[in-house]
Amino acid sequence: MSRPMRVLIADKFETVGVEALGKLGCEVEVQPDLSPETLPGAVPGVDLLIVRSTKVHADTIAAADSLRGIIRAGSGYDNIDGEAAGSRGIPVCNCPGMNAVAVAELAMGHLIALDRRICEQDAQLQSGRWNKKEFSKARGLKGRSILIIGAGAIGTEMLMRCKAFGMSIVAQDPMLRDETARALGIELLPFTREALHEALGRVDAVSVHVASTAKTKGLCGTEFFEAMQPGAYFINTSRGELVDERALADAVAGKGIRAGLDVYRDQPSAKDTEWSTPLAGLPGVHCTHHCGASTDQAQLAVCEEVIRIIKTYRDEDRFVNVVNESSLVPASA
Repeated sequence: MSRPMRVLIADKFETVGVEALGKLGCEVEVQPDLSPETLPGAVPGVDLLIVRSTKVHADTIAAADSLRGIIRAGSGYDNIDGEAAGSRGIPVCNCPGMNAVAVAELAMGHLIALDRRICEQDAQLQSGRWNKKEFSKARGLKGRSILIIGAGAIGTEMLMRCKAFGMSIVAQDPMLRDETARALGIELLPFTREALHEALGRVDAVSVHVASTAKTKGLCGTEFFEAMQPGAYFINTSRGELVDERALADAVAGKGIRAGLDVYRDQPSAKDTEWSTPLAGLPGVHCTHHCGASTDQAQLAVCEEVIRIIKTYRDEDRFVNVVNESSLVPASA
């Protein structure tokens, strides 16, 4: 390329990353307040697009006249229309595993908060009520069992933390080998719905760590929650599309399921806006702002991976961590 690569960062990004891109010879533009509606007007002339939570729809890709690649500064990439990008010969890359510790820490925080009812205790004290009698009862986590659905980078970090708390671990993941499960000291379930539902009926908590795909959307529906033990804990820090929120609400009301949620169906892409979810008003449901990956450590690690992806492309004319290969056509097609 005879001219500097023009990079548009349509989200928040670490300053050190912006500076590093400049040192790579890139012309960098940072517009963190772009929305899915305004992004199409900003992409003409852009060679590389970097996003975190900003949604990249087909109309943005259609408006791009020189786009060579899209980089998701994180692991999940369902906010990007990978098929539309692939049909234009545009690779979509992600940064897998860079935020695994951060997300696992938040999931663990939800688990502890559910067990000790930290949010409810805080709310009562903030309102001026001392109710020690109510909150002097807790189950405790040592000796309890948890089902980890998805034992990739995040799920593995989560199960290691649960083991440190003395919990017994059950996991389901089609890529996890028996010998690895034995080495980790966990029970590995067969990858069947029957095995999943059987395990749901005997564990004290469930934590979900799978990507949102056509096969996993709605994974946690009516049958899923009906199979759970009354009063069990449910944690989702992956994607909102995995959960039938009405079924979860019914399980909270009817079975006393307690839930810690970081993601929601139809959550806004705007960084600061008016929005609410009915789940937030239910007793025993704790909600956070899809902030699992939002630690300084995680963002620096993601930033370093984004720089590696762009440097590899600059030096070797190839993209790494491509996630839309199945729909990717030659750029000249």
